[in-house]
Amino acid sequence: MGFCAILGGTVTMVGSSPLILLNDLILTSNRALPPEQKMGTFHLFDVTPIGLALVVTGVIYFIVAGKYVLPVIKTEGTRAGDTTYYLKRVYGVSYAVTEVKVPKGNPLAGWTIDEVEKRFIVRIVGMQSSDGLRLAPGGLARDVEIPAGASLALMASKEHLDDLINTNQLVRQSGLKKFREVLAQTKAGIAEIVIPPDSDLIGKSARDVWMRKQYGLSTLAIHRHGETIHKGEGVRDLPFEAGDTLVCYVNWENLVRLEKDRNFVIVTTEYPREETRPQKVLPALFFFLIAVNLVLFTDLRLSVSLLTGALGMVLAGVLSMEEAYKAVSWKTVFLLASLIPLGMAVENTGTAAWIAEQTLEVLGDVPTWVLQAALALLATFFTLVMSNVGATVLLVPLAVNLAVASGANPAVFALTVAIATSDSFLIPTHQVNALLMGPGGYRVADFMRAGGVMTILFLIVMLGMMNLIF
Repeated sequence: MGFCAILGGTVTMVGSSPLILLNDLILTSNRALPPEQKMGTFHLFDVTPIGLALVVTGVIYFIVAGKYVLPVIKTEGTRAGDTTYYLKRVYGVSYAVTEVKVPKGNPLAGWTIDEVEKRFIVRIVGMQSSDGLRLAPGGLARDVEIPAGASLALMASKEHLDDLINTNQLVRQSGLKKFREVLAQTKAGIAEIVIPPDSDLIGKSARDVWMRKQYGLSTLAIHRHGETIHKGEGVRDLPFEAGDTLVCYVNWENLVRLEKDRNFVIVTTEYPREETRPQKVLPALFFFLIAVNLVLFTDLRLSVSLLTGALGMVLAGVLSMEEAYKAVSWKTVFLLASLIPLGMAVENTGTAAWIAEQTLEVLGDVPTWVLQAALALLATFFTLVMSNVGATVLLVPLAVNLAVASGANPAVFALTVAIATSDSFLIPTHQVNALLMGPGGYRVADFMRAGGVMTILFLIVMLGMMNLIF
């Protein structure tokens, strides 16, 4: 997934930071070139054939060779930082969501959720029937009856789950089907919640306040005075005390809302908390289309066109100014603030031209594609030891002067640098690879094994497609 995300960044001129910067760097380089050698800028889809070829190559590579180059990662939850391991070690909670179907004529049909949970010591966290999908809060309460033909999402220990299924001849599904989207790990999970001293819930039980219906919390256990009380031990009938830690199954959207409820202190912080703003769809779409139209049908720079769309998003309230400010990578801003003047100095002082001349003297009279390949290899190396943006800013002036000195097309050489700086598969220096390294449990050796062949394929396909198109 990570490799294909990097490859996908080469499909359009706004897919990656180097390609977004390229047109601005070309215009800067034009200042030092005579009129007859000035370069034109690239349009949004000029690189699409190259990018699509790279994406297809990456997909085919992993289909054919994936099982040989990808590492086998153990995911049994035995690592100290694993959430499943933590919950089992601290609270003895190790449940997963299981989906079952209640066949027509089944004795369980007509029972209320409360009756099933009391009798079989399970938690029902979702129900799909002819009336639609029911989830907490609001839609799933203990007095709701289970109709025939319904699908249930259950949480229980293995023995209690087997007891429910075998006693009532329920049909166990292989994985989640009806609840695949709504109860995915990105949508819901187990959270730790503390009852603070000033909570209005003190002295009341989960049953008294209809915890699942009102707050969307399915209580699995309560940790109190160093001991954990599990469901089946009267956990829902136990009055809350200050300092109680509740172990609950909850939809992450509901947990976000509970962070503002003074009756709870949310201990779990590492969970998906992306806020949805459906009321902002129209203004977001409007300014997105404005940015795309500016890119496609005007002569504005890509950076200015995209900035116009971003500014519109802020003015329309799609994002707050604070959110927009936090979204800016200030390290990248200051990196560019230093590298762009450096690149201009290299070009304006004639350093880039001198390096290009020395390179041609060393290589001698070689075909243009050899120079292009050498430049691509240099860009690939640079992007492994520094940011792809920095590598692009430094190498584009050299690429332009190398092309001019050899009689090649300087715009194509500049594009070679901008695309080759996405060839970041060998070690996890690219931000995508760095992001996946920790959660995936990968090592540098894993990237070298999987990325070595991908790096070579990238260069071959890129150079072949560029010479075919340009």
